[in-house]
Amino acid sequence: MTTAISPAVPPARPTGPALRFRAPAIVAALLLAVVALLLGAAAGHAGGLDPAVPAPTAPSAPADPAAPTAPGTGDGLSVEINGVNGEPSSAVLTLIGITLLSVAPALLLMMTSFTKIFVVLAMTRNALSLPSIPPNQVLAGLALFLSLFIMAPVLTEINELAVQPYLTGATTFTEALEQGAGPLQTFMMAHTREEDLALMTRAAGQPNPEDAASVPLTTLIPAFMISELRAAFIIGFVIFVPFLVIDLVVSAALMSMGMMMLPPVMISLPFKILLFVLVDGWGLIITSLVNSYQGG
Repeated sequence: MTTAISPAVPPARPTGPALRFRAPAIVAALLLAVVALLLGAAAGHAGGLDPAVPAPTAPSAPADPAAPTAPGTGDGLSVEINGVNGEPSSAVLTLIGITLLSVAPALLLMMTSFTKIFVVLAMTRNALSLPSIPPNQVLAGLALFLSLFIMAPVLTEINELAVQPYLTGATTFTEALEQGAGPLQTFMMAHTREEDLALMTRAAGQPNPEDAASVPLTTLIPAFMISELRAAFIIGFVIFVPFLVIDLVVSAALMSMGMMMLPPVMISLPFKILLFVLVDGWGLIITSLVNSYQGG
């Protein structure tokens, strides 16, 4: 016996009056839910119920304007270059160091023994008929270190009297300059001729100084340079004389042999170098230069 299976029939959807009755109810329920959420959020923000959002604070009252300060008694603008403990700040020390580096060549040429030493070494090179040997860099380096060797006592005294007290805050910058100029002025006065000092004093139209301490640096520095150049030329003349004798002897010998086309320098140069090496010329010159400053 065969049983027939009928296909499943889906439930019938509401139509007609039932569907028209449920649709407005669903829409109204959704609208009520949205309105309730909006009202709750607004009430939470207004009452400070949301813990994530801080409640607004009341504005503070404006501060009263500060009274103007009384003007200082000094003239112009004053700047404190020292720190709280009296020591100069690192920025001021850096500025002073850069300034010294910029004026160091002028100070080295005018107020130390560098000029005299370099001129003597250059004249010695010319006396040997060697215009480029040793080169200028070698002569300048030798003159620099000889100047540091000669000026070591003066630099040490300046460091003890002026630099260290200023770094520790014991003295001001002006006092440090005055204390540091004393040893340098004493050194230059010891190696300056009175004639050169009188020459610069008359050229400046100033009265004669009462003592060495009252000589201004603007007069002492050029007088010291003139004295150094004079002493350097005297030493250079003494160095030139033996080499000039060698040139005269070689020139007379070449003229007597009729070798006028042969340059005398080519013949005299080996004899000059031999003589200079045998008498230890560099040692004699440097010793004479160092001893010339021992009297001061």
